[in-house]
Amino acid sequence: MTNPRKKPEFLRQGGHAYKRLGSKWRHPIGIHSKLRRKEKSKGKMPTIGYRAPKELRYLHPSGMKEVLIHNVNELSRIDSKIEAAKIAHSVGKKKRIEILKKAEEMKIKVLNP
Repeated sequence: MTNPRKKPEFLRQGGHAYKRLGSKWRHPIGIHSKLRRKEKSKGKMPTIGYRAPKELRYLHPSGMKEVLIHNVNELSRIDSKIEAAKIAHSVGKKKRIEILKKAEEMKIKVLNP
């Protein structure tokens, strides 16, 4: 299940013209700002109407809910039908290999093998 609606790219005012402004959204605050006044063709502003449906929120693009895993024992609390494992970045190579082997036995999807 993925979101059927595609959100526009919310660019900061002037972000398309100047590389130094970057693509991080900042709310327009000037009194004459065309974007703040929501004029046509001046870009889109994030509003609550763009929010994803409740059943699709916080899901991985694969459609599964992410569960953070630190060790092999934590794999037992995962429901393989609706949840997928994401190994914490602090887990080393040795323990990561153990987790991957156990996940394969239990038929659990690992999002960052």
